[in-house]
Amino acid sequence: MPKQARRKQLIQATIKCIAKKGLSSTTMADVTQQAGLSMGIVNLHFQSKERLLIETLRYISDEYTDGLNKIFNDKSLSTEQKILAHINFDFSRAIIDRNKLAVWFAFWGETKSRPTYLSICASYINEIANNLTHLFALLKQQGDYSNVNPELVCTCYTALSDGLWLDLLITPKGMKPAQAQAVAMHYLATQFPEHFKNEI
Repeated sequence: MPKQARRKQLIQATIKCIAKKGLSSTTMADVTQQAGLSMGIVNLHFQSKERLLIETLRYISDEYTDGLNKIFNDKSLSTEQKILAHINFDFSRAIIDRNKLAVWFAFWGETKSRPTYLSICASYINEIANNLTHLFALLKQQGDYSNVNPELVCTCYTALSDGLWLDLLITPKGMKPAQAQAVAMHYLATQFPEHFKNEI
């Protein structure tokens, strides 16, 4: 198996282990067992548990930002369509997979004491916030939204989506993806009614 494919296999096994046992309780042995590989293979690719965890965080961060960047950079989409696509992506099956959500929250909980985790998380959060704020600013110009603050809308949407992700993780029988997406759309419709009132 090619090197990158093997690394991905180990990272995906790590995601499952973290979701089941948490960051601190996950061991290299757990990962090798989950992946069906030897300890020598995981040591060859990652050398240590901490390196494996860092690369796992980078993997899910890159997966998320790469998906959103494709939307932001798609010149065939209007500003409104890009925002709608962003919301659809935020609550798509690939993103709200409960294993991945558990991993996100596990890493976020460690950022205060782990500078590397904080740096990785801050980097992708800032990139996404800048792009989303830019889209909201463009939409403000296109409509009669003189009282809208794009930076504040971005902050509110981000906080809302994070909270909805948490609901999807801890109350899967109570909160469904379609409901979460509808809540997010309802908020944006209060800020940009000319563009999103028909989406709720």
